[in-house]
Amino acid sequence: MGANSSSISELPENEYLQKLSGSEPISENDPFWNQLLSFSFTTPTNSADLKLLEEATISVCKSLVEKNPRTGNLGSLIKVFLSRTKELKISAECQNHLFIWQAHNALFIICCLLKVFISRMSEEELQLHFTYEEKAGPSSCGAECEDLIEELLCCLIQLIVEIPLLDITYSISLEAVTTLIVFLSCQLFHKEILRESIIHRYLMHGRCLPYTSRLVKTLLYNFIRQERSPPPGTHVFQQQTDGGGLLYGIASGVATGLWTVFTLGGVGSKASAQLEQCSPLASQSLLLLLVLANLTDTPDTPNPYRQAIMSFKNTQDNTAFSSSNPHAFQINFNSLYTALCDQQKSDQATLLLYMLLHQNSNVRTYVLARTDIENLVLPILEILYHVEERNSHHVYMALIILLILTEDDGFNRSIHEVILKNITWYAERVLTEISLGSLLILVVIRTIQYNMTRTRDKYLHTNCLAALANMSAQFRSLHQYAAQRIISLFSLLSKKHNKVLEQATQSLRGSLGSNDSPLPDYAQDLNVIEEVIRMMLEIINSCLTNSLHHNPNLVYALLYKRDLFEQFRTHPSFQDIMQNIDLVISFFSSRLEQAGAELSVERVLEIIKQGAVALPKDRLRKFPELKFKYVEEEQPEEFFIPYVWSLVYNSAVALYWNPRDIQLFTMDSG
Repeated sequence: MGANSSSISELPENEYLQKLSGSEPISENDPFWNQLLSFSFTTPTNSADLKLLEEATISVCKSLVEKNPRTGNLGSLIKVFLSRTKELKISAECQNHLFIWQAHNALFIICCLLKVFISRMSEEELQLHFTYEEKAGPSSCGAECEDLIEELLCCLIQLIVEIPLLDITYSISLEAVTTLIVFLSCQLFHKEILRESIIHRYLMHGRCLPYTSRLVKTLLYNFIRQERSPPPGTHVFQQQTDGGGLLYGIASGVATGLWTVFTLGGVGSKASAQLEQCSPLASQSLLLLLVLANLTDTPDTPNPYRQAIMSFKNTQDNTAFSSSNPHAFQINFNSLYTALCDQQKSDQATLLLYMLLHQNSNVRTYVLARTDIENLVLPILEILYHVEERNSHHVYMALIILLILTEDDGFNRSIHEVILKNITWYAERVLTEISLGSLLILVVIRTIQYNMTRTRDKYLHTNCLAALANMSAQFRSLHQYAAQRIISLFSLLSKKHNKVLEQATQSLRGSLGSNDSPLPDYAQDLNVIEEVIRMMLEIINSCLTNSLHHNPNLVYALLYKRDLFEQFRTHPSFQDIMQNIDLVISFFSSRLEQAGAELSVERVLEIIKQGAVALPKDRLRKFPELKFKYVEEEQPEEFFIPYVWSLVYNSAVALYWNPRDIQLFTMDSG
């Protein structure tokens, strides 16, 4: 690129890049490398410039692919980078800006070239390109030459875990994380999930393996710390006021505040741009962590990165590590919890929270023991509340997190003790004071209603109802609006049931005189809606049998809409579950009749509270406790790997792939 290169469009004509991709071999000791790596090119971050960079890189790569088998210049470039990284730690300590800057530039070129190579050739071909050496002159590493891919991968990991994060090292740390993502990006160009991959093997075996826990820990800490890009001019070089003479490095591009996330459609969250702008390293580290955690197990080796995520402990936990897991480590759970609470607006952070709650029992136990659980639950509820603005995957993750939390009885009790003031984002009604438990019920019911009218996703229904069912036995002091919404949802289901029943009857009558057209499957529709109605009745029943005296507002709402339940008393699918509800309605109705007509709301609630004490508990039939547990479906990688890579595609900082090349997912999925 050279010191004078400043425009992306000029790159294919750049003399240094032409020489790199030309037919002349360049030895590792050639002064050319100093010239190539002293460029003042600012890394583009908007999609248009990144697309231009990709096209310019393709032009250079075509020539390099053709000439590299004879010149070995790709290998020489990588060896130059490797030799410079050996001194990086000392350079950081000694504030050697020039050295770090050139190492960063070398890695930037390697990353750009690799991205194009990986999108256009098989892993086997890529591996071959790493083995070519210059034909002229002896090889500098002799007979005991290391595997260059493994050496580069290992070097990138060492760079991430060992180089201290300072203003002057921020850019090269970010570039190392980005290059590892690029190395793993071959998955984007395959429709099927990769179960055998050369790069995966390198990362799960050999020299990379001992760094597993340190890499996972460092990536997590990068996410936790949310270190911002250093301000302009504080790392690499001060730009001279006259604009001449002094070299001004790529890394300054990181500092201009131009880091933006660009979204090209697909399943990535559109709402996360502000987050990535704040800390590109945190964002990119989280993406790499998610990619590593979702690599598939090989027949002989479980994914070590997933093992590390499943087993790390709190720094305050003094119990011994299990000898069966060599990848365990400790991290500050308080800092992790704070970061998870703060970052839930992005798909990536919600997915990380899901993984930790589902796979790491230490994290799950810690989270459930927190006395400020509202800091975590409120952002999750906000995701569900804005369901129409989120992609379906983000909504699923938020919902499954709630389901996992509601598996714990302590959580279900404590959420009714947390009183919240003025929930500004809840627009349907002013909520000046409400318990976290009642708000959770409101948001989940709203999600069910949204799903009934729009997406009609059975999976969403099932998980919403399961979360409500898990909480139902511990419903306490339900807000009057939450109680109303429970009964309103039942009313909506009842109307839908009657409508489908009527359609089925009419359809059956019409079909008796005609055999021409196939019947719509009303029986299946009816079956689905009756399952949901049954579940709602079980949830109401569970609350009445376990905590009737704690929920006068629910009894009030039940009595107010008692006619709704009439049609289900004799229905064979609901007769058993209706017994208790029917008994409660009859018992309290008679007490209200005895009290006379024209009763105020306050007087009705008073009678309900007195009646709740008087109602003999043994008159209510006991049913098995409603408990649902989240279980991942078989082959979860079929869902998670495309999802993770769609997040990388949409949200990775300064990475662009041509959408036409992507095979793993469709651009409009989500």
